[in-house]
Amino acid sequence: MMNRKTRTLAVNALVIALYVVLSYVSGIFGLAAGPIQFRLSESLNHLVAFDRKYIVGVTLGVVLYNALFSPMGWVDVVFGGGQTLLGLGLVYWLTPKLTKLWQRLALVTASMSLTMIIIAWEIVWTGHMGLDKLLPMFATLLPSELVMLVIAVPVMLAIDRVVHFAQRVAA
Repeated sequence: MMNRKTRTLAVNALVIALYVVLSYVSGIFGLAAGPIQFRLSESLNHLVAFDRKYIVGVTLGVVLYNALFSPMGWVDVVFGGGQTLLGLGLVYWLTPKLTKLWQRLALVTASMSLTMIIIAWEIVWTGHMGLDKLLPMFATLLPSELVMLVIAVPVMLAIDRVVHFAQRVAA
């Protein structure tokens, strides 16, 4: 039987791989980068609502995908990875205070959507646009992230009924 640390590491490695694959699929359809993003992989952010240990897999999934496939290279590694770590770090910190799963899922949705301001700033900065473009850029990124995460909630809940996310890293 695997010990807990090994199991957590193995499960997070699977999350990293799944994040990269789902982002790649989104990229095929032109939805993984730019001012409107519908990365299927963003649904994995909700894993942190089930167990905080998933923060490693999701964050490293973002970093790896951006390192391998982002047209912005290291800049996207820093900004995308940083945005994910910041947004999910807030969830990680507040999760013990939230007793209901729906509260944690709502927090993931709000936190990750609002921190898209970081990605908006990245796009404006790398595109050599004026700061007057920051809020319009955020106005496209926020709803695209919000829609993806809201749609993902019932999907993740349905998958959890079969997979039991919290037990995967804690057993």
